[in-house]
Amino acid sequence: MWVQRVIELTGWEPLGICVDWAAIEAELGVPLPADYKELYEAFGGGVFSDSVYFLGRDEGRGAFDFLKQWRADLSVDQDSKLGDVSAVEPYAIYAPGGKGLVEWGSTEWADEYCWLIDAQQPGEYPVLARSHDVGGWHRYDMSTSEFLYRILADADFQPFGIAHYDLGTTFEPGSGDPVEGQPL
Repeated sequence: MWVQRVIELTGWEPLGICVDWAAIEAELGVPLPADYKELYEAFGGGVFSDSVYFLGRDEGRGAFDFLKQWRADLSVDQDSKLGDVSAVEPYAIYAPGGKGLVEWGSTEWADEYCWLIDAQQPGEYPVLARSHDVGGWHRYDMSTSEFLYRILADADFQPFGIAHYDLGTTFEPGSGDPVEGQPL
């Protein structure tokens, strides 16, 4: 329902990207939210309303590539040269079999959108969001697509809603077009 609302809101024609979810989820060690998979297959990676970055698939530069971002975040979070401090405190970046954050979106204002994933509780994906202007993490017990819709369409969805800026509700895909029928 919420994925369809995002599609209608943006006037986007779903891409129907073919994704090897088994390989992605095997690397992560947990299944991903079903509605995120629908968003990913419909949009790939790119930018909503010129300001909300959605990580999906970006075969060009990889700027919007979900797995590439997660691997980079995990590498930095686990780098012993940087000490025990995590960029997502009081959490850590999710590592297979553990509990932590996986980023799926952000904004040009440095807001971050993540899931709190616990391998011991697969199927639960609260959205955690942080704005550097407001500080601290905010928890939302709603689907990825509902959170995204509310950001784009609900002017009262504070502190993360952008509808009050009147930026329009567009989607611009990341670099590189998906190769028809090719799995990620």
